[in-house]
Amino acid sequence: MTEAAIAATGTRQSAEAMNAPSGPQPPSQKPDIQVTVRKQVASGALKAFGWGMVTFVGTLVGVLALWVGVLAILNVSPMIAKGPIDVWNYLFTLPAAEANRELMFGNLAVTLGHSLIGFVSGLVVAILGASIFQLSKGIEHALMPVAMLLRSVPLIAMAPVIIMIFGRDIATVAVIGGIVVLFPALVNISFGLKSASAQMNDLVEVYGGGSWAKLRKIAMPSSLPAFFAAVRISVPGAITGALLAEWLAVGGGIGGSIAGYIPQAQFSALWTSVVLVTIVSLVLYNVIQIVENVVLARMGMRAQTGI
Repeated sequence: MTEAAIAATGTRQSAEAMNAPSGPQPPSQKPDIQVTVRKQVASGALKAFGWGMVTFVGTLVGVLALWVGVLAILNVSPMIAKGPIDVWNYLFTLPAAEANRELMFGNLAVTLGHSLIGFVSGLVVAILGASIFQLSKGIEHALMPVAMLLRSVPLIAMAPVIIMIFGRDIATVAVIGGIVVLFPALVNISFGLKSASAQMNDLVEVYGGGSWAKLRKIAMPSSLPAFFAAVRISVPGAITGALLAEWLAVGGGIGGSIAGYIPQAQFSALWTSVVLVTIVSLVLYNVIQIVENVVLARMGMRAQTGI
């Protein structure tokens, strides 16, 4: 090859090297990280929803099997003990089924309304109390014993005092239901607010943030698993508080009517009332758990275990 050809070849290679793209590949040739993350989040949420539904169905089947099994093992008289078929017939196949449904679902609606009042009352006080405890350790040391007192004293022993103070009205429902909900929710949310790492709190302090900024930006997002756990365990507690308030104070609903079924030997109505309350409690608990699993999966967090 002549020197002129070699020089021409070198010049051509230099020109190609100069025209070649330098630096990283264009974004179109690289995998889209955001799309990958979205797919992973959506997959995790879908998987959490699926497992939640499986758990929900398994819980219902397990309760139904336990119900039938206990009645069969104890050999209780059919006049007193009612099985799933008896409850179904009471609600849907007997000549008076329509009237029975109207009575049962009407009582259930009243009880759910009272449960909602107690649930909201207790959960709001728990959130406010846990937030105040996070901001001030002195207030926490002063007021936490009061919450412990409410937890340790049997509610049925406090009920006469509550009725004397608030009367036989919705306020008593809010107080009794709120007391049942308050303590477990307060403890869980307080624990969740303290779960944020010290390094994250130090970072907020470095940028000039105070206690309120640390609560709002660090503690509250970190406490989301504990908050969902508090909501989960508060729903059955709110229903229990509503039944107790109806039985002792305001009447109406399932709690107010269930005490009259035994003297009147209305065992089908008694069992149907208990079954409806149990089913609603299980459904609400599992719905909240499914929502919890999906939300936490989307946020890359894990549910609080052991509750």
